[in-house]
Amino acid sequence: MTTVPSLSADYLRSLSPRTIRRYLASLSDRQVVDLYHDWRTWARPEQLPPPGDWWAWLIMAGRGWGKTRTVCEWAHEQAMTRPRSRGAIVAATAADVRDVLIEGESGLLSVARPHDRPVYEPSKRRVVWRNGSQATLFSADVPGRLRGPQFHWAIADELAVWRYEEAWDMLQLGVRLGNDPRIVVATTPRPTSVIRSLVKDASVVTTRGATYDNVKHLAPQFIDRIRAQYEGTRLGRQEIYGELLEDTPGALWTPAQIEALRVREAPEMRRVVVGVDPSVTTLGDEAGIIVAGVGIDGHGYVLADASLQASPHGWGSAAVKAYHTYSADRLVAEINNGGEMVELTIRTIDRHVSYKGVHASRGKRTRAEPVAALYEQGRVHHVGMLPSLEDEMCTWSTLDDAPSPNRMDALVWALTELMLEPPRGVGYGPQVWR
Repeated sequence: MTTVPSLSADYLRSLSPRTIRRYLASLSDRQVVDLYHDWRTWARPEQLPPPGDWWAWLIMAGRGWGKTRTVCEWAHEQAMTRPRSRGAIVAATAADVRDVLIEGESGLLSVARPHDRPVYEPSKRRVVWRNGSQATLFSADVPGRLRGPQFHWAIADELAVWRYEEAWDMLQLGVRLGNDPRIVVATTPRPTSVIRSLVKDASVVTTRGATYDNVKHLAPQFIDRIRAQYEGTRLGRQEIYGELLEDTPGALWTPAQIEALRVREAPEMRRVVVGVDPSVTTLGDEAGIIVAGVGIDGHGYVLADASLQASPHGWGSAAVKAYHTYSADRLVAEINNGGEMVELTIRTIDRHVSYKGVHASRGKRTRAEPVAALYEQGRVHHVGMLPSLEDEMCTWSTLDDAPSPNRMDALVWALTELMLEPPRGVGYGPQVWR
């Protein structure tokens, strides 16, 4: 059967409505379906694979650029044009693989033509095409599963937020079958060591893009909101324009510093604390909730970031949950704004929590600098990736003494409680519940 020729969407839009109707009327029902699913017709030029003898294609672009659609279309094309090939589909978590890359609206099951759609076998963690090609699904949270299997091709989604660098190492070593093994990486950029090395690699082709490149397919309300909130900000440069940002002048931490101290697993903990920078409004502002501990080696370990945007009851529940999940010894919460309400919120959820309220009378920079010094001494380690917390740490500048982000405040309170004497100007609430 004759297939419909690939025509660019821009070319089709240049035709008159009458010409388009005549063209569509000349197609069979099958050809209309094929046209609808023909990625090379509808893709923007930068969403199509670049020419040349590249080993990896790195797509660094802002939110909503079309990264997921691009990598899934490429994976489907690889499977269909390379019968009986073996692929790997990897994302930060198993839920991301399933919900975004497989079942998402831009995932594999959506982009394929109905008669070419692969079969998803969740119990076997794979998708299988009718020509014998198959792709195994992996979570970057479990890098050991990538040790051993081998592939012709692979896609790596949001590599910059993978918790363990080892997952990327194992994936690279596994893509080794056939005469032309290739990987496509799609991510919003963050200055991790992996991303930096890929950008410098001569065998990697990099495509950069902004959210606005895909404005025709994004809700106007979304575009208006991100312009109002993030245009002109450092976060906007990263998340909207897809820029790979380097160190912020005046910041107390740098990405390279945190990366050098990162560990995959923490040792046995001597003491664990949950630090909380609460939100005291009913509108659901973000509350910082950080879990940290001191190991038997005397070093500090940042174990988890449970921060969220929620009402007082919402963040209180999340803080208490983190307290129990990590068998914490104490929950430390700033009470500058909430006063007794903060303790009441915690007590309403669990009256047995060991709670300490802390009140700060000096600037945030004064409180943060001793904690930053612990990092400089190599005494604090992040367990896996904590991207939102690390972004805040590395972008808050002390040059203008701007208010610190909530996650960083919670981190400072937790590590101060664990590893430092209370600094001058910091008073503790009179009641400690054990």
